[in-house]
Parts: sequence; structure tokens; C-alpha cells
Amino acid sequence: MVEAKDVKTDALLEKFTNYVMLDGKKALAQKLMDDTFEVIKSKGQKSPKAIFMKALENVMPKIEVRPKRVWGSIYQVPQEVKPKRQLFLAAKWILDIVRKKKGANFPKLLAGELIDAANETGDAVRKKLEVYKMAEANKAFARFAKR
Repeated sequence: MVEAKDVKTDALLEKFTNYVMLDGKKALAQKLMDDTFEVIKSKGQKSPKAIFMKALENVMPKIEVRPKRVWGSIYQVPQEVKPKRQLFLAAKWILDIVRKKKGANFPKLLAGELIDAANETGDAVRKKLEVYKMAEANKAFARFAKR
């Protein structure tokens, strides 16, 4: 019997694979993800899917700032992030960081970033903390969120 957690993991993995995909080349994106999981295994991790899920959980933001126009002024208003957008932002940050790096091949870079994110280090987690700092700095404008 398949557990609900496995179904959720597989759905998130499929969605992340779609974010990896460029120019409609899904087979290539799936191969890159398989290679990434092999690299994670070779680095001594027992369960690549668990590392992947932990990395996504650590990078998903709960709060973000969004611009809101009030009486001619534009304020950065902190708002909660919906679950679909949380996954999108986490995947976007991780993939942007990996694609900007030069040197090693994509699966090695992605595996390294996922392991770092699972350990709450790395550039993607730093990006999340920057968003939280921005939300904290602008929490005085939270009263404009419902308008």
C-alpha cells in the first residue's frame, strides 16, 4: 500500500522536474533529476527523496513582501504565501542559484545545493532569510494588506 507521504513526495518531485525542464525537454529533465539523486547517494546520504523534501521545506517561504499602492504611495506589504507559490519560489531560488554557478555539471551543483538547503545552509536558505528580513522591516505596513 502506498502511503500518502510518498504520493505527496512524488507529486512535488514531478513538479520540481517540470521546473527543471527547459524547451519542453522533459526526458532530459527527468534524467538530470535521476543523476542528481545518484550524486546525493554517492555523497553518503541514505535517502535522496528525504533530502529533497527537507531541502524544499527549508527553502519554502511562509511570508513575502508584495507592493501595494495606497493613496499614491507604494508600500512593501508583508503577506502570507500560498502553498503553491511556496513551492514555486523555493524551486525558482534553488534552480536560479544552480544555473548561475559555473564549473561542475548541473546534477552535481543541484545535489550540492539540495544537501546545503537540507542542512539549512546555502544560498537558497540565505535568500529566504533575506525575504524574511524584508518582511520584518516592513511589518508596520501590514495594516494595508487587507485593503
